[in-house]
Amino acid sequence: MKTNRQKLVTQGYMIPFILVTSLFFLWGFAHGCLDVLNKHFQELLSMSKAKSALVQFVFYGGYFLMAIPAGLLMQRFGYKKGIIFGLSLFCAGAFLMLPATFVQTFGSFLACLFIIACGLTCLETAANPYTTILGPPASAERRINFSQSFNGLGWIAGPLIGGLLIFSDNGGENKFSSIALPYLLIGTLVFFVALLFWRVTLPEIKEEYHTSDDNAADTDVTWRNLFRHRHFVLAVLAQFFYVAAQTGVNSFFINYVTEEMPAISNQAASRILAFGGMGLFWLGRFSGSTLFMQMAKPNKLLAFYALMNVITMSLVVAGLGWVSVVALFSTYFFMSIMFPTIFALGIKDLGPLTKKGSSLLVMAIVGGALIPLLMGRIADVSTMAIGFIVPLCCFAFILYFGLDGYKVRNSAR
Repeated sequence: MKTNRQKLVTQGYMIPFILVTSLFFLWGFAHGCLDVLNKHFQELLSMSKAKSALVQFVFYGGYFLMAIPAGLLMQRFGYKKGIIFGLSLFCAGAFLMLPATFVQTFGSFLACLFIIACGLTCLETAANPYTTILGPPASAERRINFSQSFNGLGWIAGPLIGGLLIFSDNGGENKFSSIALPYLLIGTLVFFVALLFWRVTLPEIKEEYHTSDDNAADTDVTWRNLFRHRHFVLAVLAQFFYVAAQTGVNSFFINYVTEEMPAISNQAASRILAFGGMGLFWLGRFSGSTLFMQMAKPNKLLAFYALMNVITMSLVVAGLGWVSVVALFSTYFFMSIMFPTIFALGIKDLGPLTKKGSSLLVMAIVGGALIPLLMGRIADVSTMAIGFIVPLCCFAFILYFGLDGYKVRNSAR
């Protein structure tokens, strides 16, 4: 327990840590708006749940396509330039939402979301590993969870502000105009953050090994060597299933609540998502980084939270009215620490392979592109409740990773 009491950030790295942590809020907001868009397009364009899930498919597909180029960008130019490039793409995609409201096609909005996703891929590829190396290795999991707690605040603001603006009554001729409002807001903020990063000096930190001499000798920074790390490969799978589960829950949260409780409106459901679900999500990340990870090992906390989500998802599938709705937004508390904890456990002891490993862990976000399509299809032919069997199975794999898969034991050469 002594190592867990080490300071969170190394002296001299506080300003870079604060700046990088601000990025977590920005992409949290962008992700939070997606879930409102999903429901809005269903009603605006009279499309099925499966087709509306193309919002998530295109967005997370952008992560998949951009992940390796983003990793190579970090490897070649460093974290700072990678972050500025990511912010520039984010800003461009957000501002392009305005002309998309005049084009008025589903594809034009999907193109904007794809550009935003490419920018966010660069930000996540840089920011996640950067936080883990701005302090003592023993507190890496706490540090990334602390930064990710601000991501949780973005998840709260996304459906809250997005729901208020996108679902606002629009008596004008252009029924698409409300979609651009939250993106113009966040795009302006992103522009000023990019200027700040341009002016501020960030230290370029070289990753090093902190374990055995055998690892220290392995300086061949190749993809082949990366896949020799069993715990990393399992972390990529766990991250795939986590993002799949989280995106599936987010995408159809409003659908599930309004179907289980027909008296609840779309705006009311978006507020439940913002304050109930995302509020618990933020609370889980903040308490995890500041309290629980000082009391328990990160992998054990991850396994316990995964077990709790297997239970909550079982209640959701059962369709028990308010009981299931409460179980659904309770899931967010136990999802809270999963992404950053899996990420930190996955890149542990990768050394010079960290940037490449980070890009693949970000690529695993493609799970969010595929699973909502499956859940939407199940819901279209059955019920929304039955569709939540999919995230239940995803959480079961994360339970395994937290119990055994996280262990660092490299394959034989």
